[in-house]
Amino acid sequence: MSTVVVVGEGLLADFVCGELSPRCQILRRTDLKTEETGEADLALILYDSWNPSVYHQAEEVFRTAGMPWLRGGVSFGEGVVGPLVRPGTPGCSRCADTRRLTAGRDRQEMWQLQQRSTTHDSWASRTGLLHMAHLLAAEARRVLQGSRTHLEGRVFLINLKTLQGSRHFFLPDPLCSVCGRLPADSPTASRISLQPSPKVRHDPYRCRSMNELKEVLVNDYLDHRTGMLNGKMHDLASTFADAGVNLPSFTGDEGTGGRTHSYAESECAAILEGLERYCGLQPRGKRTTIHDCYRNLDDQALNPGTIGVHAKEQYAQPDFPFTPFDPDRLLDWVWGYSFLQERPILVPKSLAYFGPGCGERFVFETSNGCALGGSLEEAVFYGLLEVVERDSFLMTWYAQLPVPRLDPTSAEDRDLRLMVDRFQTVTGYDLYFFNTTMENNIPSVWALAKNRKSQGAHLICAAGAHLDPVRAVKGAVHELSSTMRMLHKQYEKNREKAGHMFHDSTLVRQMEDHSILYGLPQAKKRLYFLLDEKRPLRRFDQEFQQEKRHMDLTEDLKEILQVFHRLNLDVIVVNQTTPELSRNGLFCVKVLIPGMLPMTFGHHFTRLEGMDRVLRVPVDLGYTEQPLTLEQLNPHPHPFP
Repeated sequence: MSTVVVVGEGLLADFVCGELSPRCQILRRTDLKTEETGEADLALILYDSWNPSVYHQAEEVFRTAGMPWLRGGVSFGEGVVGPLVRPGTPGCSRCADTRRLTAGRDRQEMWQLQQRSTTHDSWASRTGLLHMAHLLAAEARRVLQGSRTHLEGRVFLINLKTLQGSRHFFLPDPLCSVCGRLPADSPTASRISLQPSPKVRHDPYRCRSMNELKEVLVNDYLDHRTGMLNGKMHDLASTFADAGVNLPSFTGDEGTGGRTHSYAESECAAILEGLERYCGLQPRGKRTTIHDCYRNLDDQALNPGTIGVHAKEQYAQPDFPFTPFDPDRLLDWVWGYSFLQERPILVPKSLAYFGPGCGERFVFETSNGCALGGSLEEAVFYGLLEVVERDSFLMTWYAQLPVPRLDPTSAEDRDLRLMVDRFQTVTGYDLYFFNTTMENNIPSVWALAKNRKSQGAHLICAAGAHLDPVRAVKGAVHELSSTMRMLHKQYEKNREKAGHMFHDSTLVRQMEDHSILYGLPQAKKRLYFLLDEKRPLRRFDQEFQQEKRHMDLTEDLKEILQVFHRLNLDVIVVNQTTPELSRNGLFCVKVLIPGMLPMTFGHHFTRLEGMDRVLRVPVDLGYTEQPLTLEQLNPHPHPFP
């Protein structure tokens, strides 16, 4: 006969004991004491209220005893059954509570309340507790019989007013103080040895198909009660099939989007973007171990002065939130890998991650260069392309380069032609495309939408970069469509503010301010270097070399890395992959390329100090006869959305 320890008091404990006692030996305890657990087969922690201190104690006691345990309690009118916790297996009761509270509303307040024990819940009726008892007893019998369990890695939540219940999957929290076991960050683990990454047939630049991923993306990551992502939205009014998901955190919500021709694929793309943002906030796959100054680490660390910093005048502003880099100041460092030097390299944590808890910052850093892929090589490939995309856009803007205007019909791509026709017909905007490819020869485009109507934002900009220039243009069109929906509402509401920003660039403080500013018709004159109607259209085959196809994405990546090697530009990769992604063979990275222009939002956060490349490349490409000076660079806020 199996033995079950039941810790707790009240109706719930009584009901469960009554159901299990005919077939099990019950050891009833009113509180939890290590020496009284015995050699039972299962432990149940059962209260008619909420007792977080007991749950935390149970984690310690039963992990030591090597005993599985299951809880049942009542929290603010909701019955919580589970999870089933097995010693040595990640995914404990604290993980479940962290996921549930993070995905819920009023997170800060609820977290504080959930740390306190309650004595009675007014919704804990006899009927509701009996319903919980049936669920608990059934799960206990499955555990004891060795059958497939329902609450391992899951919790069952019951509305005790309506008795409506639902089961929710949760992922272990890698930062959990109870079951988290992060390995120490190390140079050995940061090494990257590029492996083959065969492409899927229908998408020549991906190694995992969306059809393969879509089931695990929804099942593992999207849940309105316990998911890493807790909400979704299909934008039925968008030009294309845009979808969004919500990434919740204790500091707020962040929407992420997917933009394709299918709502199902857009939802998956939005989930992938949400996971990418999650990984980029802070280290969750390794434990940071190095806290030192650059002067002591300079032989093995990235020189922060090479990635573009703010000018002395910016740091001197009274409300500026960053302090100048000091080689003697202690910083947290994480390990990355330098492809140019072919060795591990230390990177300031605040450059590798963009979340608020990543140490003292000396520059404004964004998610630029963060990318997720079905292989490590795929993630590096797309992270690198994002750095190139933003650099090409900013290089064109700061140097005011008269880059060639492209004829999209010359691409001879039916899908692109239909996209352009649909966009222009549905939105009332004309589309213009410009070749912003820089010295690295990676096809880059600037897309500009110009309003034909009297209402709405006048100009909207976007960018794209890809080895396939058609894909670069398509990506930019999708970005324009997504930006347009958001911008229309903001522009009409902030038209007066936009006028003030036009005359005073210091008022451009937030990401959306950049788009709002260039919604003004009078801002068009700042884009004179692009909007020359007399400029001849250039064909794709005139501007871009014939694409060389490889069957392996790694071969494409190696060719790009060779180009950067010849340009003496280092490609540094920090692996941001977390255990939540590893379970499904996904990878996330941050790519840094010192010397390439970093994207910033808020005109006061511009980072041009030490960026000599922006002065030299216009000469190398034949746009100017001599290097530019800092004083010659475009003084206005950029229009990147």
